Amino acid sequence: MIVVTGSAGFIASYLVDHLNTLGHTNLILVDDFTKLDKEDNWKHTQFSLKIERSEFVSWFKAHANEVEFVFHLGARTDTTEKDIDILDQLNLNYTKSIWNICTAHRIPLVYASSAATYGLGEFGYEDNNEVIPKLKPLNPYGISKNEFDKWAIQQTETPPFWAGLKFFNVYGPKESHKGRMASVVFHTHRQIKEKGHMQLFRSHNPEYKDGEQLRDFVYVKDVAKVCAFFMQHQNHSGIYNLGSGKARTFLDLASLTFRALGLEPSISFIDTPSDIRDKYQYFTEANMSKLMSIGYPHAFYSLEEGIADYVKNYLEAR
Repeated sequence: MIVVTGSAGFIASYLVDHLNTLGHTNLILVDDFTKLDKEDNWKHTQFSLKIERSEFVSWFKAHANEVEFVFHLGARTDTTEKDIDILDQLNLNYTKSIWNICTAHRIPLVYASSAATYGLGEFGYEDNNEVIPKLKPLNPYGISKNEFDKWAIQQTETPPFWAGLKFFNVYGPKESHKGRMASVVFHTHRQIKEKGHMQLFRSHNPEYKDGEQLRDFVYVKDVAKVCAFFMQHQNHSGIYNLGSGKARTFLDLASLTFRALGLEPSISFIDTPSDIRDKYQYFTEANMSKLMSIGYPHAFYSLEEGIADYVKNYLEAR
């Protein structure tokens, strides 16, 4: 059996769909399934068992001999979360428990890290172990993810194979429940439908013009392919970037969403909310050479290709 935690959420639920297409249906889905706004993400998938997040660690200890692989993608992903205890519980200690069970029972593990660990990018965006202890994340969410990465690379007892994936700005189908944390593609599409125009955050950094803040946007279909690759090629444990490898502007992203709808862009700017303004990343770009060096064979969607597919085949098809 294959475990997928966070399977009612965005990335993990898309991964479940992808695993289904590869013929894997003996899946254990783990999440808080009481949230009805996520029900569409998992109810049409093929799986063997659904386990509440709070009950999973106990179940896993008792049934570890039945599990052949774990994708631990569940986390508290709200970058504005200020409650350190919740982040320690869900993003740090919960992950340590899963790691330890995988280690004891020789079960391979892929877990979700985050590009939020890189902070302002003072030390670049290379996924090597030497830089991880130096990183300065900008918010408690990023800190919680980096604390686990630091812990993982210090361990002498590990799963037989493990990979921590630093997700950059992921967008794509199954993110509608995320509200404020959904991608700018999702919000642009919604605002176009409701108002005919899009409001982006104004730059508060003199080095960047309005809308020209740069992020590495990666399509969820590529994320799922990389996860599946690691299940099929368990040869090189470690922490890996998972982005497109190409930084693009928010203006590009919003404009391409308009064009996917056959419309001319209509974009204005508003102040970045004060609660995230001083914690805002103005540039991220994944160095993807480590993943490519171990033989990852697939080309990534360009921003043009990914947005066109997402808008035309998912957002417009709802």
